[in-house]
Amino acid sequence: MRILFLGDIVGEPGRKSVIKFLPQIKEEHRIDFTILNGENSASGRGITPAIANDLFKAGAQVITTGDHVWDQRELADHLENEPRILRPLNYPENVPGSGEIIIDTESGKIAVLNAQGRTFMGQALENPFLMLEERVVQLKADGVQMIFLDFHAETTSEKIAMGFHLDGKASVVVGTHTHVQTADERILPEGTAHITDAGMCGPEISVLGRNVDSIVYRFKSSLPTRFPVAKGPVRLCGIIAEIDPMTGKAKNIERYNRLLEPSEM
Repeated sequence: MRILFLGDIVGEPGRKSVIKFLPQIKEEHRIDFTILNGENSASGRGITPAIANDLFKAGAQVITTGDHVWDQRELADHLENEPRILRPLNYPENVPGSGEIIIDTESGKIAVLNAQGRTFMGQALENPFLMLEERVVQLKADGVQMIFLDFHAETTSEKIAMGFHLDGKASVVVGTHTHVQTADERILPEGTAHITDAGMCGPEISVLGRNVDSIVYRFKSSLPTRFPVAKGPVRLCGIIAEIDPMTGKAKNIERYNRLLEPSEM
């Protein structure tokens, strides 16, 4: 099973590029299953039902999110009817949507989970380490061997710790949220593929996808200002992981990193 995961899609530049190039990427890399983080795809904050539908039409099987999941008001009601869009599972039980989905594929069942870290995230959520440990054990007991986790967290230490925490239990643990692709992709000792952060799909000349001048102004002045999504060339970042469907162990993980040429846009 070859899985493509693309990191945080940022604004119109990111989503249009993903929609345009996703079919090509899947064909070139013989992808069997595609997961996208759509957390910032609507003007840099959240995702709308319409954008999600466009990403599904382009070839995504599952869309994950994170701390901006509620920024577009219409999404909350939509989550009740669209199980393929995940919100972090460690939100309270009474909020809309789900933090996981199990999908039947030709290679067997795959569970995709979405969780949010707690360090420096500013939200009082349940402990993801305890929740995920319990849930992954149950999935294995139910016969689901392939388990993919998008762990949306601020600190590298929390994301690395989650990888080791689920080593040998989850097939792939991918960090998101910080928008900068890390160069530490590896298969951990017990067979889990891990990367601290998959990176983003968004403007190359930017500060985490936002207009450079606005961010620099904020740091220089300490005054509030708007952070519009940047324009210009787009870089697509993520990972491609290969899983043994019988054991759920990872066989390979590699970074996906492509700067689109102006002629391709």
